[in-house]
Amino acid sequence: MLTIYRKGFSSLVSWVNKQTSITTEVRYVMEATGVYHESLAYYLCSIKKQVSIVLPNKISNYARTLDIKTITDKSASQAISRFGLERQLEVWQPPLKIFNDLRQLCREREQLVHERTMLKNQLHAERTSETSSESSVKRTKKRIALIDSQEKEIREEIAILIKGDEVLLEKMNMVSSIPGIGNLTAVTIIAETNGFELIKNKRQLVSYAGLDVREKTSGTSVKSKPRISKRGNRNLRKVMHFPALAAIRTDERFRDIFLRIVSRHGIKMKAIVAIQRKLLELTYILWKSNAYYDSEYERKIISSEVITLP
Repeated sequence: MLTIYRKGFSSLVSWVNKQTSITTEVRYVMEATGVYHESLAYYLCSIKKQVSIVLPNKISNYARTLDIKTITDKSASQAISRFGLERQLEVWQPPLKIFNDLRQLCREREQLVHERTMLKNQLHAERTSETSSESSVKRTKKRIALIDSQEKEIREEIAILIKGDEVLLEKMNMVSSIPGIGNLTAVTIIAETNGFELIKNKRQLVSYAGLDVREKTSGTSVKSKPRISKRGNRNLRKVMHFPALAAIRTDERFRDIFLRIVSRHGIKMKAIVAIQRKLLELTYILWKSNAYYDSEYERKIISSEVITLP
């Protein structure tokens, strides 16, 4: 399959070369679409071509400013091209191999956990059924045991990878110091963002995860309820749910935020999503600043802002 892709990549480069002069410096601009853009990006880098990868929300926000009435592959590619011509984009460098390895392991583990949950539900149904088959129950138990064993192997591989990199190990310890953020959550966040490679600020990170709030309001007749966009990395968004619940349960500061939002809106899920965003932002801050979690961090920031106000 990779050979087929490489033939297509080679054809793309040949076509581009025919459209441009030898003296023209060409840069390939693409959206960060899950893992589908990566093979092309790696190939282009391997043949010394300039590549820029842009977060999808940046392209979609830019496209809305253009006079595009119908969205097609052609119009979308034109929007990306115009974006690349108008903006000063950074040249993309392949992320460290360890991030790719960790992401693959985390996603494999997540798939196993999903399968195990389905099997346990199936096992419960079989046990409570009047017509259950003992042989079927035994096979289901074996499949669950196999998944348990495979998941353990993945956890061990993840631990070995992280322990083999002292800098990464220290940074993972920093991120894991946040209430509710365990080792596996921290690994997933870092793996899904390639160590926050394309992220320049907290707002971009929240949007990349699809935890940004979207609201449609026009005049007095059109007004929809604010909702999270969910237009982002599904794996990153999913992994933040249980850490948010744990932070609310174990940390007084997060619990106060949760209760304050619930008292204002009366919607618990809205408050939980707010905690998810807060935790995700904290992982970014600690990763970039090489710091451990400090419960007084935000209070210190607020105090310093008050002091410096004119």
